[in-house]
Amino acid sequence: MRSDRAPLGLKIAAGAGLAFMHLPIVLIFVYAFTTEDKSYQWPPPGLTLKWFGVTWNRPDVWEALSLSLRVAAISTAIALVLGTLCAAAVSRTKFFGREAISLMVILPIALPGIITGISLRSAFNLADIPFSFWTIVLGHATFCVVVVYNNAVARFRRTSGSLVEASMDLGADGFQTFRHVILPNIATALLAGGMLAFALSFDEVIVTTFTAGQQQTLPIWMLEELVRPRERPVTNVVAMMVALVTLLPILGAYYLTRGTDTVAGQGK
Repeated sequence: MRSDRAPLGLKIAAGAGLAFMHLPIVLIFVYAFTTEDKSYQWPPPGLTLKWFGVTWNRPDVWEALSLSLRVAAISTAIALVLGTLCAAAVSRTKFFGREAISLMVILPIALPGIITGISLRSAFNLADIPFSFWTIVLGHATFCVVVVYNNAVARFRRTSGSLVEASMDLGADGFQTFRHVILPNIATALLAGGMLAFALSFDEVIVTTFTAGQQQTLPIWMLEELVRPRERPVTNVVAMMVALVTLLPILGAYYLTRGTDTVAGQGK
C-alpha cells in the first residue's frame, strides 16, 4: 500500500537544508541584542535592547531607509506598467521575433548582477548622465520588470481569450474590457509581482553599487558599516528589521498566487 508520508532520510535532509539556510539569519537576530559592540562572540556576553534606541536615533539610517523605499516604490511602479504591457503583447499576439523579445525581457535577471551593473554604468557614462536617484531607479527597474512580467505572462496565458472576445461582442470598448474583464483576472498576479519586485529592489546591492554614485541605499549603508564598523549591533538591528520587512511582501506574494491555477475562462 502506497504511503504519502516522506521517508525519514528525506525529512532529515530537508531539515538540514533549512537549518543551513536560516541559522545564519537567526544568529543576526541574536546579535542585535548583544551587549558587545565590536566583535561577534558566542554565546553573547549579555543581552540588551539599547541598540534599538541607538538605531532609532541614527539619522544616516533613516536617510538610507528613505532612499531605499523611494527607489523601490518608483521602480516597482515602472515595472508594473512595462511588465504588464510586455506580458500582454507576448501572450496575446503572434509576431515575428516574439520569443526573442521574451528572452530579452528576462535576460537582466538571468545575467549576473555585476554584468548588469557594469553595462548600466557604461551606458550612463557614454550618455553623460550623472549618477543620481534616477540612475538607481533605472537600474532597479531593469530586473523589477522581469518579476512583474513573469507573473503577468503566466496569468495571461491561463486566462481564456474568449472572455475578451465576448466583452467586445457585447459592446465594450478596449478600456472597459481591460477594467472589467482583464484586470480582475490578472490583479493578484500583478500585486504579487509588484510585491516581489519591491522586495528585490529594496534588497539590491550589486546593481546599486554601480549606479548610485555617492548615495547610499540601506543595503549599501549596511555594507559600508560592516567594512568600517563603528557599532556592529546597529547593523544587526537594521539587518533584522530588513529581514522582517522583506518577508512580508514575499509571504503576501505567495498567498496571493497560491491556488490560482484555475482562473476565469481557463480551457474554454
